[in-house]
Amino acid sequence: MSQTAQRPRILVIGTGDTKSDELNFMAGKISEAGGEAIMVDVSVLGDPPYVPEYSKHDIAFAAETTIEDIIGSGDENTSMALMAKGACNLIRTLHDEGLMDGMIALGGSMGTDLALDVAAVLPLGVPKFVVSTIAYSHLLPPERIAPDLMMILWAGGLYGLNDICSSVLSQACGAVVGAAKHGTRPKGDRPLIGMTSLGSSCLKYMKYLRPELERRGYDVAVFHATGMGGRAFEAIAAQKGFAAVFDFCIQEISNHHNGTVVTSGPDRMENAGRFGIPQIVAPGAVDMVDLQAWRPLPDRFAERPFHAHNRLIASVTTDPNGRREIARVIGEKLAAAHSPVAFILPVRGIQEWDQEGEPLYEPEALDAFVDAMRQAVPAKARYEEIDAHINAPEFAAKALEILDAWVDQGLVAKGRP
Repeated sequence: MSQTAQRPRILVIGTGDTKSDELNFMAGKISEAGGEAIMVDVSVLGDPPYVPEYSKHDIAFAAETTIEDIIGSGDENTSMALMAKGACNLIRTLHDEGLMDGMIALGGSMGTDLALDVAAVLPLGVPKFVVSTIAYSHLLPPERIAPDLMMILWAGGLYGLNDICSSVLSQACGAVVGAAKHGTRPKGDRPLIGMTSLGSSCLKYMKYLRPELERRGYDVAVFHATGMGGRAFEAIAAQKGFAAVFDFCIQEISNHHNGTVVTSGPDRMENAGRFGIPQIVAPGAVDMVDLQAWRPLPDRFAERPFHAHNRLIASVTTDPNGRREIARVIGEKLAAAHSPVAFILPVRGIQEWDQEGEPLYEPEALDAFVDAMRQAVPAKARYEEIDAHINAPEFAAKALEILDAWVDQGLVAKGRP
């Protein structure tokens, strides 16, 4: 932290020409909470009635242009995109130079668009809070959301302060100051292994793997692959935050391919390979498509085996042709990797409910996937086929065998006890 823990520096980001009352109110609340408000103005046309620490001219300069050129760039969309570029460059520099401890941004859809970019360039552990009229909306693509972003709906405050708006803004300011004061930042003293999974009722390998990886001196982060978990996993991979990944639940690829809202975006299972992080991959739960349990089943899935996990999320299985198609998609993603890749194929099943006697048991469809996957794995990948279920100890043992070999070869950093 650049200042003492008692007075963290919080960037307050917004368009001061239109939202000065709200931004000044936020600055006051940050000061009351024990922080120091650093005003970052991302206005384009007007000027705020206060002098910000970082003006719209500073933002334009950081985007390697001028505010006049931004105004003349075409329309409000292109103008705010340039302001977002400048804000990202400036704020990342402030972070790297130890001049800020957290950020809070205020906006409607335009301001939120910019704020998402800014939050995404800051490392995991830096408090990030967005007060938005579209908080948690499906307008927000999963791939744009920083893994540790906090949001709150800017309720009733689009034009002017009132009791509801003041309550929301004060909560948000207290939250970001509290996070900067009391949050524990990642220590980074041990290499981090990123792992994907579902709950242990469906996938159990993390029960075997985590203690073994920790014994080897690794920190282990297990991501719940139900949309946003996979997004966080990909975002950290894109920041080169993992020593290696155990990407064993890639169901979000199937979800995205089948057009459901339980998606992590189009780049799922791509960033580790793109940024040179060794990856061990398995097809956990990729035979399933997750859906909102509280909505009627789409017609194309009406006759498929169905499992309601709870009142929020349910799963259906894809048919043999659908599984062959997903095998092809997986193969293409593996082939694009610029890192060591291993693929483990457990031919006895890939999630708890696909076994005999369970509701999603379809041996013919599993066989179709296995046959297609054998053909789809690229030649450059290490291919390991095991005559076991993904939840069997043999699967976890094979993953550790591969990791240990890569450590011996110097491809993965050795753990630190």
